[in-house]
Amino acid sequence: MSNCVLTPALKKTAVVVSAEDVWKSYDDETIQVLNGVDFEARAGQTVALCGPSGCGKSTLLHLLGGLDHPTRGRVTVNGKPVGDGQGSLHLLRHEVGFVFQLHNLIADLTLEENCLIPTVAAGTSRSVALERLRQLTERTGLTHRLKHRIQKLSGGERQRTALCRALMNRPRILLADEPTGSLDERTSRQIFDLLLELVATEGITLIMATHDHGLAQKCDRLVEMRDGRICESSLT
Repeated sequence: MSNCVLTPALKKTAVVVSAEDVWKSYDDETIQVLNGVDFEARAGQTVALCGPSGCGKSTLLHLLGGLDHPTRGRVTVNGKPVGDGQGSLHLLRHEVGFVFQLHNLIADLTLEENCLIPTVAAGTSRSVALERLRQLTERTGLTHRLKHRIQKLSGGERQRTALCRALMNRPRILLADEPTGSLDERTSRQIFDLLLELVATEGITLIMATHDHGLAQKCDRLVEMRDGRICESSLT
């Protein structure tokens, strides 16, 4: 990986997510996906992971968020190892939010019901959760859609709903896997600008996998991946 010179402001912020010599394989190591990845992100940074399909972007995101575990190597969030058990459950419920390309919402539930699911898992009181949802839907222009089922929403509305759901428990880290990949170009830009606005307002670290270099250039850092390795990292 090429050296990336950090600005003085970024040097002062703490490393909140790191991967150290991380390898990942499947099917008894016959399919190798990650090959010794070293990566870190600092508090408040927005980082874009770029590269062709199959290069390991999504796999790295899943490992950073505790959705999967490395074959070898070490992943930490806020200095704590990511592993099995209660630590990973706490990580998923409180410290990390996820946004997926196909939003992963439950079609037969309403916008409100989908967004409240993570707060139930986290043990948040209903009154606090509803107030948080009110704040987020006002900021994303979805207040009038709260009682609508997901199947009645447009693609852009569904992805804005996914953003709200991911932020319900006030995570300090947001992992986004091709969050605009299923949208048309105009809607894609709108959703991404909203995403950047939300993470900046809340002081969140954003790590996003994307094939869109136009969007990636709006992030603080652009990290290029090839064949399961980080081959370049630079400030944008």
